Amino acid sequence: MTSTENKDSVRGTNKSSEKSFEIMRKFSEAYAKRTGTYFCADLSITTAVVEGLAKHKEELGAPLCPCRFYEDKEAEVKASYWNCPCVPRQERKECHCMLFLTLYNPHPGDRQDLEIVEVKYEE
Repeated sequence: MTSTENKDSVRGTNKSSEKSFEIMRKFSEAYAKRTGTYFCADLSITTAVVEGLAKHKEELGAPLCPCRFYEDKEAEVKASYWNCPCVPRQERKECHCMLFLTLYNPHPGDRQDLEIVEVKYEE
Protein backbone atom coordinates (compact mmCIF):
# COMPACT_ATOMS: atom_id res chain seq x y z
CA MET A 1 0.00 0.00 0.00
CA THR A 2 1.34 3.35 -0.92
CA SER A 3 -1.11 5.87 0.46
CA THR A 4 -1.82 6.60 4.09
CA GLU A 5 -5.53 6.57 3.28
CA ASN A 6 -5.35 2.96 2.10
CA LYS A 7 -3.31 1.89 5.15
CA ASP A 8 -5.80 3.58 7.45
CA SER A 9 -8.78 1.93 5.80
CA VAL A 10 -7.52 -1.58 6.53
CA ARG A 11 -6.39 -0.96 10.12
CA GLY A 12 -9.89 -1.01 11.58
CA THR A 13 -12.12 1.63 13.06
CA ASN A 14 -10.50 2.53 16.40
CA LYS A 15 -7.20 3.74 14.99
CA SER A 16 -4.23 5.57 16.40
CA SER A 17 -2.58 8.27 14.36
CA GLU A 18 -0.42 7.15 11.46
CA LYS A 19 2.64 8.52 13.29
CA SER A 20 1.96 6.48 16.44
CA PHE A 21 1.22 3.35 14.41
CA GLU A 22 4.50 3.72 12.51
CA ILE A 23 6.46 4.21 15.74
CA MET A 24 5.01 1.00 17.21
CA ARG A 25 5.43 -0.87 13.90
CA LYS A 26 9.13 0.05 13.80
CA PHE A 27 9.56 -0.85 17.48
CA SER A 28 7.85 -4.23 16.93
CA GLU A 29 9.96 -5.07 13.90
CA ALA A 30 13.21 -4.10 15.65
CA TYR A 31 12.29 -6.04 18.80
CA ALA A 32 11.36 -9.15 16.80
CA LYS A 33 14.66 -9.06 14.93
CA ARG A 34 16.69 -8.37 18.08
CA THR A 35 15.06 -11.22 20.04
CA GLY A 36 14.76 -13.77 17.23
CA THR A 37 10.98 -13.85 17.49
CA TYR A 38 8.35 -13.79 14.76
CA PHE A 39 4.95 -12.23 14.28
CA CYS A 40 1.85 -14.40 14.38
CA ALA A 41 1.05 -16.32 11.20
CA ASP A 42 -2.31 -14.49 11.16
CA LEU A 43 -1.14 -11.00 10.24
CA SER A 44 -4.49 -9.45 11.19
CA ILE A 45 -3.65 -10.31 14.81
CA THR A 46 -0.28 -8.59 14.48
CA THR A 47 -1.83 -5.50 12.88
CA ALA A 48 -4.53 -5.29 15.57
CA VAL A 49 -2.01 -5.67 18.43
CA VAL A 50 0.34 -3.02 17.01
CA GLU A 51 -2.69 -0.75 16.56
CA GLY A 52 -3.68 -1.31 20.21
CA LEU A 53 -0.15 -0.60 21.42
CA ALA A 54 -0.06 2.61 19.37
CA LYS A 55 -3.45 3.70 20.66
CA HIS A 56 -2.38 3.13 24.27
CA LYS A 57 0.90 4.98 23.65
CA GLU A 58 -1.15 7.98 22.45
CA GLU A 59 -3.74 7.86 25.22
CA LEU A 60 -1.62 6.74 28.19
CA GLY A 61 1.94 7.64 27.24
CA ALA A 62 3.09 4.00 27.22
CA PRO A 63 2.45 0.95 25.03
CA LEU A 64 0.29 -0.92 27.54
CA CYS A 65 -0.62 -4.45 26.41
CA PRO A 66 -3.92 -4.15 24.51
CA CYS A 67 -4.90 -7.78 25.07
CA ARG A 68 -5.79 -7.50 28.73
CA PHE A 69 -8.56 -5.88 30.77
CA TYR A 70 -7.49 -3.28 33.32
CA GLU A 71 -9.51 -1.74 36.12
CA ASP A 72 -7.17 1.26 36.07
CA LYS A 73 -5.02 1.68 32.96
CA GLU A 74 -3.08 4.63 34.34
CA ALA A 75 -2.04 2.63 37.42
CA GLU A 76 -0.99 -0.27 35.19
CA VAL A 77 1.16 2.05 33.08
CA LYS A 78 2.90 3.31 36.23
CA ALA A 79 3.48 -0.25 37.46
CA SER A 80 4.98 -1.02 33.99
CA TYR A 81 4.44 -4.78 34.33
CA TRP A 82 2.21 -4.91 31.24
CA ASN A 83 4.01 -2.22 29.18
CA CYS A 84 5.34 -3.76 25.97
CA PRO A 85 7.53 -5.71 26.03
CA CYS A 86 5.86 -6.93 29.21
CA VAL A 87 7.55 -8.70 32.10
CA PRO A 88 6.29 -12.19 31.07
CA ARG A 89 7.75 -11.62 27.58
CA GLN A 90 11.08 -10.46 28.94
CA GLU A 91 11.42 -13.08 31.67
CA ARG A 92 9.69 -16.19 30.29
CA LYS A 93 9.55 -15.43 26.54
CA GLU A 94 5.72 -15.54 26.71
CA CYS A 95 3.63 -13.14 24.65
CA HIS A 96 -0.06 -13.24 25.50
CA CYS A 97 -0.80 -11.01 22.47
CA MET A 98 0.90 -13.40 20.05
CA LEU A 99 3.03 -10.52 18.77
CA PHE A 100 6.52 -11.82 19.58
CA LEU A 101 6.50 -15.59 19.13
CA THR A 102 9.29 -18.11 19.35
CA LEU A 103 9.40 -21.05 16.98
CA TYR A 104 8.20 -23.24 19.86
CA ASN A 105 4.83 -21.50 19.82
CA PRO A 106 2.15 -23.21 17.66
CA HIS A 107 1.32 -19.99 15.74
CA PRO A 108 4.52 -18.25 14.62
CA GLY A 109 4.74 -16.93 11.13
CA ASP A 110 7.97 -16.43 9.26
CA ARG A 111 7.97 -12.63 9.30
CA GLN A 112 9.75 -10.04 11.37
CA ASP A 113 8.41 -7.17 9.32
CA LEU A 114 4.80 -6.09 9.42
CA GLU A 115 2.65 -6.33 6.34
CA ILE A 116 -0.40 -4.29 7.24
CA VAL A 117 -3.51 -6.32 6.48
CA GLU A 118 -7.20 -5.65 6.85
CA VAL A 119 -8.61 -5.94 10.35
CA LYS A 120 -12.28 -6.80 10.54
CA TYR A 121 -14.14 -6.44 13.80
CA GLU A 122 -17.40 -8.19 14.54
CA GLU A 123 -20.23 -5.78 15.21
